[in-house]
Amino acid sequence: MEVNSMQLGLAFLGMAAVVVGLILYFRNSLAQKSARGMGDKYKSSMNAADLEVRNKYPEADVFRLSPTFFNLGLALSVGITVLALGWTQYEKTVDVSSYMDTLEEEIEVEPPRTAEPPPPPPPPPPPVIQEVPNETVLEDDTPFTDPDIEEDNAPPPPKADENKPTPPPPPPPPPPAEDNDVEIFKVVEEMPRFPGCENEATTEAKKACADKKMLEFIYKNIKYPAIARENGVEGTAVITFVVEKDGTVKDARIVRDIGAQCGQEALRVVNMMNESNIKWTPGKQRGRSVRVQFNLPVRFKLE
Repeated sequence: MEVNSMQLGLAFLGMAAVVVGLILYFRNSLAQKSARGMGDKYKSSMNAADLEVRNKYPEADVFRLSPTFFNLGLALSVGITVLALGWTQYEKTVDVSSYMDTLEEEIEVEPPRTAEPPPPPPPPPPPVIQEVPNETVLEDDTPFTDPDIEEDNAPPPPKADENKPTPPPPPPPPPPAEDNDVEIFKVVEEMPRFPGCENEATTEAKKACADKKMLEFIYKNIKYPAIARENGVEGTAVITFVVEKDGTVKDARIVRDIGAQCGQEALRVVNMMNESNIKWTPGKQRGRSVRVQFNLPVRFKLE
């Protein structure tokens, strides 16, 4: 037997009404007997056996109904237990068909707002003009010859040793290693995917299924901020985060906010992925898992 929340609540209200009604009925009945009084007319009708009993007025003995109340409480306890065991919670279903187009839109990330730009640097000082004296310098092109050194006595130039082997050239430097642990990619061969769609046949089917499951998780857990609902704030907030090589989500931050605490709510739901132990399928470049930046638009729309 399946019992939903409404049926369980109505059953509890019915049981509570029955108990309250019985309490009021017996209270009113005993109050009427007490108002009539228990005087000599009851004593005159009592025999010797009645006078030896524990109660002074057996007609007003409230313990006479103890077995009845015990059986009633036992029946109510059994009924409540059966209803609690049959209580079924249905998973909330979210229709995200109208939100699928948000992932296909071109997301323009607004640059972060900064303070006023710094003032421009001062202009350079003017160049110093040096005055050159108007003098003509005559240069002698005749080469200088030392008379003390004769050309015949000059030592001959050293001859190269032809038998000496030529040393090999030094090896080229090794190419720089690709540091994929630090580099964050924006576009890779295989983009990261939300988990739960690994049984699909093609890559396109996996991506469509992963996008649907991701949006279902987002809009199932998101709560429209009260201040945004009261002021009629609608729009799309954008959250950016990094999908690590192990599938965890890190460095989540708001890059586009529509105000009224909508950006903070979207950021809270994104951070819930790690709290729920959700591991993405990491992005891959040349067959290796890499860190990929992912931009997630979250639409807030009043119904």
